[in-house]
Amino acid sequence: MSRVAKALGAAALGATAWATLVEPRLFALRRHTLPVLPAGATPLRVLQLSDLHLAPWQHRKISWVRRLVELRPDLVVLTGDLMGHRFARGPLLHALRPFSEAGIATVFVHGSNDYYGPIPKNPLAYLREPSRRSTRTPDLDNAALTRGLVELGFADLNNAAQRIELRGTTALLFGLGDPHIRYDDAEKMDEAIAALPKPRAKTPVTRIGVVHAPYQGALNRLLDADAELILAGHTHGGQVRVPGVGALTSNCDLPPRLARGLDVWYDAEHAAFLNVSAGLGASIYAPIRFACRPEASLITLEAVRD
Repeated sequence: MSRVAKALGAAALGATAWATLVEPRLFALRRHTLPVLPAGATPLRVLQLSDLHLAPWQHRKISWVRRLVELRPDLVVLTGDLMGHRFARGPLLHALRPFSEAGIATVFVHGSNDYYGPIPKNPLAYLREPSRRSTRTPDLDNAALTRGLVELGFADLNNAAQRIELRGTTALLFGLGDPHIRYDDAEKMDEAIAALPKPRAKTPVTRIGVVHAPYQGALNRLLDADAELILAGHTHGGQVRVPGVGALTSNCDLPPRLARGLDVWYDAEHAAFLNVSAGLGASIYAPIRFACRPEASLITLEAVRD
């Protein structure tokens, strides 16, 4: 074997070890600051957690999530795929309980993996086309998961809406069920928004849309509801990113260049900031991260400058 072949083999082994043993445990906090609040409003700190894909033995991840309460966010938004194993519900609720105990307003939507447990799949299939609705019967107790989150005091935004007062700002939060498995119902969401008690006249309202998978149709429906900020997950940031190129897939119809981070989503009449979180986990059958550290997002909302 030539020296070049040996060097290439060693590099491949090193990259594999890094992507499976090291980087998936290098949890990071991505920070953004956005001007979306009414003039004169007090800044708000929004913590977005997505795609934990939690398994019961992932104690390091559980501890890291629990410590995030020390950031003292004003709002926590959970953008789905929290479950990664059929026995993960108890550990997941344990990981999130500090936000409940601290009295922090928290909202959630589900992702497909909150209904379906993980199974072995060919990871290269994601490069051909997005995975879609499973032909399996859902094998996770999603009703029990929802009940556990609601008992912690968290608000369910699956095709629903909630108005919350945060440090003097009225926030209207609305969300869709996961469009990846076609659980989104924009009409039901719009009805939920319309059914909320009307705020006092001339009270400025900050509108935040939430969805798990950032399919373009879902993003457009959130725009139609006048979202100023949209929070999504699902993509894992591409999970494996090529340095200098970026993500090869978003696992949906979102352009891969938007698979991670902050951008603007717009149509002819509306525009909103869009944050797509790369998330904190991956399937237990594909526990790989390369050039795409697992992350949470801390987004500071500030007043629009005159």
